[in-house]
This record gives sequence, C-alpha cells and structure tokens, in this order.
Amino acid sequence: MTRGLFRIIVAVLTILSSATVAPMLLTQHAAAQPTGSSGSSAPKFLKLSLDSVTPTAVTTVSDPLLTVSGTVTNIGDRVVDNVIVRIQRAAAVTSPSVLRSTLRLDQVNYDVTGPFEDVAERLSPGQRKQFTLGIALRPGGRDSTSSLDITTPGVYPLLLNVNGEPAYGSQARLDDARFLLPVLGVPPTTDAESGSAGAQAVAAATDAPVATTLLWPLADRPRLVAGVPGSVNGKVELTDDELAASLGKGGRLDQLLGALESAVGTNNGRDRSLASAVCVAVDPDLLVTVQAMTNGYRVLASPSDPDGATRPGTGAEQAQTWLDRLRALAASVCTVALPFAQVDIKALAAVNDPDLSARALDAPADIVDSILATRSVRGVSLPDSGSIDASAGMLLRSHGFGTAVLADTAAVTDGSAGSDDSPPATSGGGRDQPTSTLSSANQTIPDSAAPDIVRLPEVTVALPGANSTEVTVPEPAPTTAATPTAAPPPANGANPNNPAPPAGPASDPALHAATFDIWSATALAAVGSNPPTPSFTPAKVRYDVTNDSRMARLQDALGAVSWTALNPQANRPRSMLLVPPQQWGASRDEATALLRQVELLMRNNLATPRAFHELLAEPPDAQPHELDYLPQAAQDAVPDRFVLPTRDQGLRISELMRSLVELPEAEPTPRQFLTPLRDDLLRVLTLSDRRTGDATQPDTFAQRRLDQTTRTLDNLYRSVTVLPPGGVYTLASEQSPLLLVARNELPVAIRVKFRIEAPAETKITDIGEQVLPPTGTRSFQIPTEVSDSRNLVIPIFLTTPDGIPLGNPTSVSVRSNAYGQALAIITACAGILLFLLAGRRLWRRFRGQPDPADEGFDPPTRRRVNRYRRARQRVLRQQEHQEAP
Repeated sequence: MTRGLFRIIVAVLTILSSATVAPMLLTQHAAAQPTGSSGSSAPKFLKLSLDSVTPTAVTTVSDPLLTVSGTVTNIGDRVVDNVIVRIQRAAAVTSPSVLRSTLRLDQVNYDVTGPFEDVAERLSPGQRKQFTLGIALRPGGRDSTSSLDITTPGVYPLLLNVNGEPAYGSQARLDDARFLLPVLGVPPTTDAESGSAGAQAVAAATDAPVATTLLWPLADRPRLVAGVPGSVNGKVELTDDELAASLGKGGRLDQLLGALESAVGTNNGRDRSLASAVCVAVDPDLLVTVQAMTNGYRVLASPSDPDGATRPGTGAEQAQTWLDRLRALAASVCTVALPFAQVDIKALAAVNDPDLSARALDAPADIVDSILATRSVRGVSLPDSGSIDASAGMLLRSHGFGTAVLADTAAVTDGSAGSDDSPPATSGGGRDQPTSTLSSANQTIPDSAAPDIVRLPEVTVALPGANSTEVTVPEPAPTTAATPTAAPPPANGANPNNPAPPAGPASDPALHAATFDIWSATALAAVGSNPPTPSFTPAKVRYDVTNDSRMARLQDALGAVSWTALNPQANRPRSMLLVPPQQWGASRDEATALLRQVELLMRNNLATPRAFHELLAEPPDAQPHELDYLPQAAQDAVPDRFVLPTRDQGLRISELMRSLVELPEAEPTPRQFLTPLRDDLLRVLTLSDRRTGDATQPDTFAQRRLDQTTRTLDNLYRSVTVLPPGGVYTLASEQSPLLLVARNELPVAIRVKFRIEAPAETKITDIGEQVLPPTGTRSFQIPTEVSDSRNLVIPIFLTTPDGIPLGNPTSVSVRSNAYGQALAIITACAGILLFLLAGRRLWRRFRGQPDPADEGFDPPTRRRVNRYRRARQRVLRQQEHQEAP
C-alpha cells in the first residue's frame, strides 16, 4: 500500500512539473524564432507568403494607399491562436549591394511599423488563411491613422511580420516576408478633416535619365539525343518532351516570348522606345532543336536509356508556331546569338580544338540569321557565367569578338583582381540566417561601379604584322543539316534594328568588356520558377531564394531595376544593362511586369532607351582593367575531367571530316553528316543546370553524351573497311594484280588509302588515294609481284589520307603459280640444250654425215615414205577444191 501511494505521488509531481516547465521552454522557442530562417533548429509554426502588392511601383499618380495581400499557413503540428500581421519599413536603400543584403536584416531594422491586424483566431495544422493589409504611404492621409512615412522617392525594404500564439506557448513572431517597393514618386495626400489637398506630390529627379538596355534571353537545356549523325530524312530524337510543353501555350518559352510580343509588338504605329532598348539573346542550340522538331521527332521512352525505345513527339505544331512568332518578332527588334548550348568558354579554351571553337563561337550568329531571317548583332559574346578567365578571353578575341558581356565584378581595375577572397558559398540556407555583418542597413559589401565599356589589355591577340592594326577574324563555319531549312531572307536584306557593328575596334587588338550590374542581375535571376543564384553573386549574400514567394522575388527585381534611375551618384555611370539569366524561368505576368517597369521608368523620364549596338560602339574607359575570374564561377564550371575526352573526340571528328568527299548534288554533305556530333561535344561542356548546388545531374548528362558520341565515332570509323577475301588467293603469274574489295557504309563518300605490309618476297605498288562511294563497295587491282611460290600472308589496312586507321585490319593469303628463279634456270637450260641439238643435226647434214638419230631407216625406205606423203597432200588438196562451192 505504501509503495502504491508513493507511485501515485511521483506521477502527480511529474505531471505538474511538465505542465510548468513545458510552456516556458516553448515560449523561449517561439520568441527566438528567426525571421523565416530555414537553417534554424527551432520549430516552425507558420509560413507567411506574399501574394500581391498594389501598386507594385509607386508614382505620383498612384493611390496613396499601399495594399498588400498574403497567405498564412500553419505548417506545424499544433494549433496557433491569435494570428496577427503587420507591415514594417526599413530605411531606403542607399547602395546597390543593400538591395540584396537588406533582405537579410533582422526585423528590428524595419523600424517604421504599422498596427497589427487580425488574420485568424485559430489556425489548425495544415490550415491557411488569406489576408489583405492597407496602409498609407505617407502621413496625413484622409483614410489612414498610420503610414509607412515615405516622403521621398527611392527603393524601400518592407517586411510583413506575422505573430501568433502556438499551443503550449505565448505570443511571438513566427515568420515574415520581405520585399522591395520602388517609389518613383510620392503621391499627394488629402487632408483628413477638410478633404482638401494636403502634402504635394514629390517626383524623382529627371535631369539625368539612365540609358537603359535590356537583354531578353531565350534558351533551354540541351535536349537532342547525342551520338546521332546528320541525315537527310531522318527524324531527330529528344531526351524528353518537356520542350514541347515549354513551347506550347502556357509554357516557359511561350510566356517569355508572349510577354515581349505584348510589350513591344510588331505594330509600327506604337511607341518604339522600349523596343529599341531590348535585344533578344537566342541560344542557337534551341533554334536548331526547335527547327528539327517542326519536321517531326521522336522522344526516348526513358531518358536514362538513350539506346532504348522511343515514342512519337507531340510538339511539332507548337514548335512551328513558336518559331514563326519569334521570326516575326526578330524582324522588328534587335537579336544577338548566345554561345552554342550555353557552352563554358573556359572549358572550350582548355579543349583547344579550332573546329569545335568555331562551331561554338562563330557559327551561332549564322544559325540565328539563317533560321530567323534576320541580321543579328555581331562581334559580341555573352558568356553564360558572366565571368571568364584570360584563356577564354584570348579565345574570344582570336575569333574576332571585340566585346564580351561580363559582370561588373569580373572586369576590375588593374591590380585589384582577386581582392575579394571570400570563399565560394553554396546557395543553401534562407535569407534570414543570422549574420554579424548584416546587423544594420549600412553594409560592408563593396559596390562595384565599373564603366559601361572597359578595355582589357591583358587579352590581346597577336597581330598579323608588326605594323598592322587589323585583327584577323576567322571565317565562320557554314551552317549544316543541324539547321535544316532556313527562312527566306527579309526583303530589305537586313533588320534595321540589327545594324552589324564591327567585331571590335579594328585598331584595338585588346578585348573590351560591356559590364552589367550584378545586383540587378541577381534580382532578375530570382524571378520565376527554379531560380538559380548566379555565379557572380557575392558569397556573403548567397541564399536559397525559393524560401520567398514569387511575388516577393518579383518585387525585389522591380526595386533593383529602378534603383539606378532613382539614385544618381557621381561615382556610378548613368546607364544600366539588364541581363537576366540565359535559362530564365519568369512567367508571362512576371516578365510583363518587368517590361512595364522599364517602360514606366522611360515614361517618367527616369530612363532613356539605348540600343545594344550603341552600347557596344561606346569608347572604353581610359583606365585599363583586367579579368577577375570569380571563385564561384570556377566552382560552377564544367569539371576538368571532361576536357581531355572532349578534345580526343573532337580531333577524331576533324580527322574524319578531312577524309570525307562532298559530291555534287549529294546529301548529306560531310558537314551536315558530322556537325551534329560536334554539337554533342559542345553540349557536354554546357553550363546549363550547373548552378543548382548539386553537380550530380549535369555531370551524369555530360558523361552520357560523351559516351554516346564516342560509341558513334567508333562505329563510323568501323564502317569503312576492306572485305576479307576468304581462302587462299592464287596469282596466275608472278606479276598478276591483287584484287581487293573495300566497303563504305557511310552515306558520304570518303577518301582512303591502302596500307599493305608486304613481305620481303613481294613487291606491291602503292595506288595512292582512292574514293569510296557512299554506302557502296569498290574493287581495286593492286599491282603485285611475287617471287615465291609459297603461301604468303599479307596484312592489309585501310586508312584516311592522314594515316588514321579505318575499319578492322584484314590479311590475304597469297599463292603464286610461278616458280620463281628455279623455273627461269630450267627454261634457260632447256633452250640451250635445244639449240645445241639442232645445231648438231644441221652440222652433220651439211657434211653429208648421217645423224645417229636416223639409224634404222635405209634410203629406199625414206624415198617411199616421202612419195607417200606428197601423194597424200595432193589428195587432200583435191578434196578441198571439190568441197569448195
């Protein structure tokens, strides 16, 4: 009984202590919850997402009331009571780097606060609740008792703060959402009591508008199955059918093109200010793929099994429609070609294959012009990473590129390269991870203020002559069967929006760099689905932006685009080059909002349009600069292990190409046949999908493409061979020719040479280069001399004119009927003996001496025999005369 009572007392004390201590612990957890930190170990109860902001950009004619809508979701395992939310504001952004870093500040830095408003009395686990907040932009409004106290134009960081009371806890801040609000002008207010006009509108200064250029990328990851040579009527194969969905209604590429169509259009009667500032940057690999899809295609049943079953593709019609729309748009706006398949130019330089480099750098402009029937901007390269090293720069300049579009941190003043020693950071973690360097609005991250065009003296090509100032530009490679049927050229011969500037200043052998602001580019990259963190984003402000809602990320981009126009500074150029990522995931609404924001800046005289070719034509800054290959770009680059295999296979393609023969009116041509394999090697070096933080998938794709291309080249080299004769080949005489048959299974004619390792007993004449017809055989007679009657084994190889082995080696067993030297001696001896015997007989006859060989025949007998022979001859002649008619 005593023991049972003791157990009851212990149980009661345990329950009481749990009820007392647990709320204290939970209260501490709730109060310490970082603002949206994905890296904290504290429990998460609520998730706050931003749904809409009205207006997205404030002007002097906007509604003076800011309306924000959002959604609160209970993502925890317990109920949350008394859910309330309020809006807070931090100080206006004073430098471009703060556009990014201010979004990681603690909420105490958002010191202008509005009142808390109720959202829900209780949210159960999994339940969500939408809300709408309204707050005045500036004090003194008729419809507000509180405001954000915004009195001057600028870009303002805002924060939505949600509080709640979790079960077993107390009221605490549970999550937040941050975004930027661009204020191009402050609207006027109305007096709250009299309704008369209050504070006047405040407009931004318009005396120094920003010259603005916008690149509009259209690119996709490589989709074509590797290892398929070009053909005339064959259908291409794609790894998947995602591109069909992307080109179709509501797809990514459809929405990007549709947004640009709606903003700039093709109507000559509308305002062309925005259109003149936009240049469409197109990946030629995308055009090659889409063009091939229009003729019908097949899709792998399993992308991981490139040799497996296929099924018909469903996007031929969508591809044709999208291509026609792009062709119509390209006739009215600027276009520029991206490097083929977003190739890593640094890796391309390491491969050091001239033919591969020409395809990656020289051919893209021709492909774009051929398919879109336009004239693209020439002489400028847009590296996908925004950063290159000296070897990549030399490669570009040696191919005639005068300018490269780079991040402003990738081209720095001489002597300052590598000054930022921050190690590359992964993009993991949320924007609100605690950091000591982000405790206030004044950040220590340095701002770059590179001029529009800078000169890179370290990247200088070798001039052809000592006194020459001209740069030798390699001839671009012609387009191939990879770009099947080009559209007809425009009637006027060229697109007036695409005047072709020189490849670079002809008198300057050094490479130039057109620099873009990394902060606006980073914000643009965060817009849309699957946003990457660019390689040029500094390590201190790299975080996983997917923790933020798409609306919040769009607002951040609108603010970043507007900051330069609203903040004229003496140390920064009054210009802006906007560069979204090449594989951009913005939706139509998001892309349209960004285009309208640029157009809004122009209408408010805060920006002026500047054509892309005008930017490239500007003189470089007087101060020399140098390349600074960014650490994160090096980490995101194509691994070195792909360089040597790519070089080896590229060399094999070039060697085979030199041996192929182009016949009149025959297709495919050698270039049409082998160029798809060269494209596959470029796709091995693509930077697509390499900024996700996990290189496993892109490495797998690259290795698979490399393996498929290697196997195909092995098969092509084995397709040209000498047919083994089978059995023993017997020569009728010692100088009889050797008959051989060579077979060519390639659809292209090829030049070959026979390499025959003749034994010492034979002498075989080299017949030189020979041409094998496409998909056929040809017989050859090889002059041969054999001085031995034994069976001889003669190895035979087929090679290209350069000596590269083709097919499998074979051997011929040869036997000659001639007896060689012994036969000659016997013949000579027999001839001498015959001569001696005939001479002996004649000698005896002349001397009247009977020949011993005639012994046994007396003279009368010989006379009778002779008379009989003469009589028989007369009878035979008479019979012939009688028989004759």
